[in-house]
Amino acid sequence: MSRAQPSEPTDSSTSLSSASTAKKANSSIPIPEVPPRSVAVIDIGATSIRMEVAQIDSEGEIKPLTRLVRPVELGRDAFTSRRFRRSSIEQAVSILKNYQHVLREFGIESPEQIRIVATSAVREASNRLQFLDRVYIATGLQVESIDAAEVNRITYMGILPHLEQDAELSAAKSVVVEVGGGSTEMLVIREGNVLASETYRLGAVRLARLLETMGAPVSKRRAIMENQIGQTISQIQESVRIDTRIELIAIGGDIRFVANLFDHEWDGDSLAALPLEQLEEITNDVLLCDEDQIVRKFGLSFSEAETLGPALLTYLQLARAFDLKVIHISDTNMRDGLLHEMAANDSLTEGFRQQIIRSAVSLGRRFDFDETFARHTAGLASELFEQLRDEHGLESRYEVILYLGALLHEIGEAINDRSNHKHAMYIIRNSDLFGLTQQDVLLVALLARYHRRAFPQPSHDGYGTLDLARRVIVSKLAAILRLAIALNASRSGRVKQVKCISQRNRLVLQIPGLTDVSLEQLAIRYNRGLFEEIYGKPVLLRSER
Repeated sequence: MSRAQPSEPTDSSTSLSSASTAKKANSSIPIPEVPPRSVAVIDIGATSIRMEVAQIDSEGEIKPLTRLVRPVELGRDAFTSRRFRRSSIEQAVSILKNYQHVLREFGIESPEQIRIVATSAVREASNRLQFLDRVYIATGLQVESIDAAEVNRITYMGILPHLEQDAELSAAKSVVVEVGGGSTEMLVIREGNVLASETYRLGAVRLARLLETMGAPVSKRRAIMENQIGQTISQIQESVRIDTRIELIAIGGDIRFVANLFDHEWDGDSLAALPLEQLEEITNDVLLCDEDQIVRKFGLSFSEAETLGPALLTYLQLARAFDLKVIHISDTNMRDGLLHEMAANDSLTEGFRQQIIRSAVSLGRRFDFDETFARHTAGLASELFEQLRDEHGLESRYEVILYLGALLHEIGEAINDRSNHKHAMYIIRNSDLFGLTQQDVLLVALLARYHRRAFPQPSHDGYGTLDLARRVIVSKLAAILRLAIALNASRSGRVKQVKCISQRNRLVLQIPGLTDVSLEQLAIRYNRGLFEEIYGKPVLLRSER
């Protein structure tokens, strides 16, 4: 198969004078202001459970109200035995119960006002379901165990405003890094575009557990950690091409502590600039101390003291690897990103939607897909999604899932044309698409799987694992995708527009500007079966006369 090259109503009885008078009267009626809504986000991490309470006004502006943090032992358990002790679970439950009392004081009780996420420690614990169930039984709170892709997406939401405010940083290739308890997250951003998104199995708690297991004395700890950190930094260097100026933006509680230590006036609203010699000075000082000494010297908790040295050493080595003299420090955290999402009512901005699409295009190019055909088919799929909203009743965010499924439905041909739909599912399911959760990636993969041939069946791999709601979503979107593919059957992009009209309980697709649509009619007859089964409407196609 040849491959195309990529290319980038008024009431007529009302007089005009009466209408004008009514308009003036209406304009004098004040529009009531929408009161700000109070919300809360809770982040269950490896060493602490943090909560931020804020107000979001009608314009989406966020006003912080209070922040709370309590230490936990979840990371120590997860990264040592991969299982939470009962005492650690009950400790977390007790903290969440206390947080609930605070939330009631702010009038926050509805589930729509609260979002709770858990990261790597909960994700890696073998008894994570027991933990999540215990929290729900004890508090009624539902915790989302989010994957690395969603962590990076939330980080992007939080850091982007800082980059947009600084023209020099925006023009440079910004390497945004957070050394967490169990993993290190990295985003590479230039001019608002995500160039890379990676997660590495290197974390401050994980390093501390390694040193504890080895029984390493203070004098040997630095060398052991440098060896472990160096392996990850080599991987990071492979992902970050040095073809322009590199800037390092560090995120995390450990590095924020250092920024506040050297700059007491830093308010966190902007990025702090920390000279490398100051970072090296404090890192050397910390690494010569044991945990008790760090607690006494810097006034930190024991959990904070445990992670300070490993985290600072990681940032220091990374800055050296890119030959930097200054690193930037952001007060941004996961809770900021979550609040930005809640302010946006969980809808995707066009800019973020484009980030997700770029990631999918990059995947398609790796498998030499027909980009022109794929983009045009995806555009038709999106147009059908918008015009058929009354039929499918799905949230707007599923439009991008459909778009990606249309964009990538043919990449399986790189393996074999026969069963290419199954190959496409395999490729997508085993790829990282920026901004998508693992569940979202599965939905995209299933759309590619069902772009032709068999209808979705509970016995099919992946589809059978979905709950009823998501199975229905896949079926609805796959039915629309098949129509979009049929509309582009000529692979020439000659169908520029489609109009969806409901007539006598049937769906009529009208194609403006074309007189001969015989090829598309044949393709529609072949591809309309799933739509007619799911939506219960016959599908016809005709040119617009």
